[in-house]
Amino acid sequence: MRNVFSRSSSLLRKLLAVILLAVTLMLVDNFTLWLKPVYSAADSLARPLYWIANIPLRVQEWSANIATPRSEIESDNLRLSKESLIYHGQLQRMSDLAAENLRLRRLLNATELLQDSVLVTEVIGVSANPLRHTLTIDRGTDDGVFVGQPLLDAEGLMGQIIEVHKRHSTALLITDSSHALPVQVLRNGLRSIAEGSADYNRMNLKFVSPTADIREGDKLVSSGLGELYPAGYPVGTVLSIASEPGDNFLKIDIDPSAEIDRSRHLLLLYTSRDSAADAAK
Repeated sequence: MRNVFSRSSSLLRKLLAVILLAVTLMLVDNFTLWLKPVYSAADSLARPLYWIANIPLRVQEWSANIATPRSEIESDNLRLSKESLIYHGQLQRMSDLAAENLRLRRLLNATELLQDSVLVTEVIGVSANPLRHTLTIDRGTDDGVFVGQPLLDAEGLMGQIIEVHKRHSTALLITDSSHALPVQVLRNGLRSIAEGSADYNRMNLKFVSPTADIREGDKLVSSGLGELYPAGYPVGTVLSIASEPGDNFLKIDIDPSAEIDRSRHLLLLYTSRDSAADAAK
């Protein structure tokens, strides 16, 4: 009987000692930083165990990736590429809106353009004539494409639709020598005309006076005049400015914003004005 009582007393003393030690450690942990090195050492020792414990999950994820069909991966990549293209097209207006705010001008037209809708299209052919800058896309009347519709890529304006068929259309690029569009300098609103030069990487800015406020590096956007292209979409950057004695206008080269000869997936632009015209019909 005494042995049982002695064992019980011994267990009770041990339990009280453990409780007292736990309370002491809790107080030390709450009111001091003495145990911080212990925590750091314990964490360093436990990290390999965490890594080993995650091995089954890593193997499962690796097996799932290996088992994913290639066609599914390609489909996901194409979907993400199209989504990125749409987001780039919607974001192109932001620089123009910021400039308009700084100049304290009315933003009614710019606000309308933020509501423009777009349709993703793919290039399926290009002109074999190096002096004729046209391309063929895989959208036509079945998709609501119309003559004069603006076309852009993720970086800026590409051109306009000039021929429409049932399931495909032809677009004239802004770098074609027969193409011209009204533009303005984003920095100060100076208006001019950008013409194609039959070079995918060059355009010309026409009718700019030698006294005009224009600099190399100035950004050019569509001005909206003529109502063919909506205002505020990137057109290009001033690359060089030259003045010849006796000339009434400067010779200005432009680097197009769009990747004219490289973009494959493009955007057809449907403006709010187009929607209103369709509704009127």
